[in-house]
Amino acid sequence: MLVKAKSPLYYQLAKIIINDIKTRNLQENDKIPTEREYCEKYNLSRATVRQALSYLEQKGYLYKEQGRGTFVSFRGIKQKLLKFYSFTEEMKKLGKVPKSKIISFKKINGEDKILKELNLAGRETIFELERLRIADNEVVMFEKTYMPVNKMNSLSKEKLLNNSLYEVLQNDYGISFTKAIERFSVLVADQEMAKILGVNIGSPLLKLQRWTYMGMEIVEYTISFIRGDMFKFEVELEEK
Repeated sequence: MLVKAKSPLYYQLAKIIINDIKTRNLQENDKIPTEREYCEKYNLSRATVRQALSYLEQKGYLYKEQGRGTFVSFRGIKQKLLKFYSFTEEMKKLGKVPKSKIISFKKINGEDKILKELNLAGRETIFELERLRIADNEVVMFEKTYMPVNKMNSLSKEKLLNNSLYEVLQNDYGISFTKAIERFSVLVADQEMAKILGVNIGSPLLKLQRWTYMGMEIVEYTISFIRGDMFKFEVELEEK
């Protein structure tokens, strides 16, 4: 119920709708109630309801379709493919505050499977980096990154605390990326991943494998587990 308070009535209604979206009472592409329904439910004027909906459109919570009504917008993160991208830089472009939390950084004797992904032979030493990727204080993904030690022997946790990995590799070690291959698959969160990402067991996840090259050499292999409700990847196809 709305009350006469310091905040305007339209803003109180907007907060109610935002809460419905955040608590999943209203989900992406759901049609919201009509202006009349909001008027009757909260005893508001049509002008007040319109002001609230207009405010939420401007904030990106809602979108209108002519003749159909008003719907809930996607509130997660869209990432365009077909070009190199850095999580940190992409989040900044979207107006979000990015943060990476390093869970573990160490040298390991690579297992055969990981060495194969890096196209390395023998029992070479590699770096293993585990990170949580966070946007606006909400965990978006968990990453495991593997890199050959011989390309960046002095790489340290301290270097990665205030700089993106790609910046460090480029600026400190002269590594220039020539291409990357990404492979996507869909899975659901098991008990371990649900705890790490703060989601329910069985929630949809995207698994992203990424091989980054310098010439013919693989300089990074990353496995990412991404919240399906927070992230979308987008490809724009053009006719030749």
